[in-house]
Amino acid sequence: MAHYIAIIENAGPDEAVGVWFPDLPGCISGGDDVDEAMENAPEALAFYAQELVEDGRQLPPPRTLDELKADPAVAEDLAKHTVALIEWPPLTEGTE
Repeated sequence: MAHYIAIIENAGPDEAVGVWFPDLPGCISGGDDVDEAMENAPEALAFYAQELVEDGRQLPPPRTLDELKADPAVAEDLAKHTVALIEWPPLTEGTE
C-alpha cells in the first residue's frame, strides 16, 4: 500500500490546521485541530484522485521522504512543519 506524505501546518490554537500534499498540487485539507485535519486528509486525497480519474489522469506516484527533502521547493516546509503519512488507497470497512 502506498503512502503520500502530508505536511501539517498548525498556526496555533485560534487558527485552523491545514494539511497539504507536496506530490499532489492543490490537494489540501484542514480542520479545527490536528486530529480533525488528519481525519479529513484521506477524504481530500480520495476527492483529488476522483477528479484526476474524471479528467482521464492518474495520481502521480508518491515520493519518499528523502526524495522530498532533496526537492528545494519542499525541503523548507518539511523542516518547519509536522509530516504525516496518508495511506492510499484508504482502508475501507471491508479491508480493515
